Amino acid sequence: MSNKLKKILVETFRILLGFLFIFSGFVKAIDPLGSAYKFQEYFMAFGFPWLEALALPASFVLSAFEFSLGVCILLGAYRKLTSFLILSFMSVMTVLTLYLAISNPVSDCGCFGDALIISNWETFIKNVFLSAFAIVVFIWNKHITPVLTRKTTWMGVLFSYLFIFGVSFYCYLNLPILDFRPYKVGANIPQLMEIPEGAPHNQYKNFYTYEKDGVKKEFTIENYPADDSTWVFVNTETRLMKKGYVPKIQNFSITNESNYDITDVVLADSSYTFLLISYRLEKANDTNVDKINEIFDYAQMHAYNFYCLTASGSEEISEWIEDMGADYPVCTTDETTLKTIIRSNPGLLLLKSGTIVNKWHHRNIPQGQQLSKSLSDSELGNTPPNSNVQKIFFCSLLLIIPLGIIYLLDYLIYRRKNQP
Repeated sequence: MSNKLKKILVETFRILLGFLFIFSGFVKAIDPLGSAYKFQEYFMAFGFPWLEALALPASFVLSAFEFSLGVCILLGAYRKLTSFLILSFMSVMTVLTLYLAISNPVSDCGCFGDALIISNWETFIKNVFLSAFAIVVFIWNKHITPVLTRKTTWMGVLFSYLFIFGVSFYCYLNLPILDFRPYKVGANIPQLMEIPEGAPHNQYKNFYTYEKDGVKKEFTIENYPADDSTWVFVNTETRLMKKGYVPKIQNFSITNESNYDITDVVLADSSYTFLLISYRLEKANDTNVDKINEIFDYAQMHAYNFYCLTASGSEEISEWIEDMGADYPVCTTDETTLKTIIRSNPGLLLLKSGTIVNKWHHRNIPQGQQLSKSLSDSELGNTPPNSNVQKIFFCSLLLIIPLGIIYLLDYLIYRRKNQP
């Protein structure tokens, strides 16, 4: 194979790998708690629950590692080391995803966060192709043309680490700057729970196991041995043959302290409703309890409903009410659902007619002058502009402009000197 063709392949594959690694790292970085929940799911599935405390640090490290590798391979930085690390990473992930595809201990690997959810088999096939790309790039890494000289490469690499850690830390202290979950601001929960008329339903089939002369055989309703008494029935198994339409929201329900389902009542309320979300009250950050109580007082003053939703048990609920002086009703909801609704424990949600008007991290709960007006006359009661395109563009500029400055300095100080 000619050097020219090798270079074309290497440059093409490294660009594909670079953008995929940047995308994968970025969507994890903007949702560090979501990635931590996925790590916890892995730890539980593999029988390592004692590693739960490492889930959040692992989330930060993995997103930064992937993102920075993507930037490095695009810049051609430390090409031998970078291509080796990418190949090693893809080798491990390919083996892991093959195991996930076969045994299915978790529903999806979480490789692209909530931005793009694909099955375990699709993930494995994707990793096979990426591994092939990584092999080519590693073997012929000498054909990679570095963007920066060695004297400034470290600056570009360091900045990529600082950038992605900064993004991840900001989203941890606040909320994800991009929300790919069904409970994003502006979403109407009842509509996302509906199954459209005429949508396909799950199709199941019964399989019957019979035994004869020590041999077990499986039959269906069409061919089971109804007229042969020598076959002895063993058991019946119902299997999903074809998956039907799955609504984006499936497990949203609210049960009050009297054990009544009040989901429809809450979602049908045409006025404003505050939902304090805490998947576990015993794990909730209580530093902003005064802000929460101020919101509750504000809700009472304006006749808005206020509920606390949690998956905690009755004992933990009682302790929260007593310790925090909570006068608001505490209801129960599925833990995974609460973790999906908002990446904050606790967090605050504002509903109107089942539509999510706004949501706040516990650090950013409205207070003081912000609560001087009714919600209908305040910005708090209106859905804020939420353009993902603008946010992605802004983040891209924050990354590209400094890298561009580094490139310009590299050219002016080092590259131009060496030009004839």
